Amino acid sequence: MQDPVTLCTGQTYEKFNILKWLSLGHYTCPTTMQELWDDTVTPNKTLYHLIHTWFTQKYVQMKKRSEDAQGRALELLTTLRKVKGQSRIQTLKELKQLVAKNHSNARKTVVDESGVNLLSSLLGPFTSYAVGCEVIAILANVALNSASKTNLMQPAKISSVVDVLNEGSLETKVNCVRLIEMLMEEKDFRTEIVSSHSLLVAIMRLVRDKRNPNGHLPGLGLLKLISTHSQVRSLIVSIGAIPQLVELILFLNQECVELALFILDVLSSVPEGRRALKECSKTIPNLVKLLMRVSETCTEYALSILWSVCKLSPEECSVTAVDAGLAAKLLLVIQSGCGPKLKQRAAELLKLCSLNYSDTIFISKCKLTRTIQ
Repeated sequence: MQDPVTLCTGQTYEKFNILKWLSLGHYTCPTTMQELWDDTVTPNKTLYHLIHTWFTQKYVQMKKRSEDAQGRALELLTTLRKVKGQSRIQTLKELKQLVAKNHSNARKTVVDESGVNLLSSLLGPFTSYAVGCEVIAILANVALNSASKTNLMQPAKISSVVDVLNEGSLETKVNCVRLIEMLMEEKDFRTEIVSSHSLLVAIMRLVRDKRNPNGHLPGLGLLKLISTHSQVRSLIVSIGAIPQLVELILFLNQECVELALFILDVLSSVPEGRRALKECSKTIPNLVKLLMRVSETCTEYALSILWSVCKLSPEECSVTAVDAGLAAKLLLVIQSGCGPKLKQRAAELLKLCSLNYSDTIFISKCKLTRTIQ
């Protein structure tokens, strides 16, 4: 309440709300339902002063906490400029905790007091793993300006981030992913920064870690972002990403499946990607299983990939696809409420699959009875 008033029944209400109640023709006390013998509202000054005092105390406490966080962040940055070894690691840990506790003033202090440049200077070829983990965790939680991002994109600093990504805990790996994504948002970002065999291997290790499924989404999100750069696609294929993603897609949640299929679809745009998809024995059966099973978006990506594979080797792949039940699934797509573009792609793929069969045999392969059921 901001303006408490009391009725003749002794009950107290917010003035605006009780006047609205009375204006609607209610002549009773909302709490006791007694009829009002007097509709006068009396200011409850005692409660007003109690409320005002309570808010004032809370404001003072919040302001003090905010000032304490800001002051402590400044102290830690000052200390960080002087200490080395274990003392440096301990100072970084405390600063990380302060920043991670959603203290906006602490994060602002790190930025305003040249803390980002100080932290960036600690990353390099001689950075220890312990220091790198803490520095990256802080940088991933503050607002980086364009100059800071450019500074962090130096090869030696990126190499340090990649080393930590390869060795760190799940939390540390996710922080590395977030930091790299922040750098990729910069307009002057250079593709060669993510054209690293070591970086891509580390991302795939995060993606395929079944013990830590919380790493799947950030890992796939970064891989999707990297795969949009055409120059890196062949390198992604060369580290064996395609068979690993194909094997994973049946065990991921919907959001992750869509990301994985997007990446596979993008990789199918390069010759090496199409060959790797064709050579992977699980590509066709796993993609056929996903059709009409997860989402229309997943079906769209799966059909696009299947089209690329079957087009590469129509005789061999179309037979494998039909044996895996593709024809029946394509008929379902054509009969469904999917968009016209998707139905057209399904029809084209169905026609491609039918080329190796007589009409009678192909109809039997379509398993029409089962499809209708």
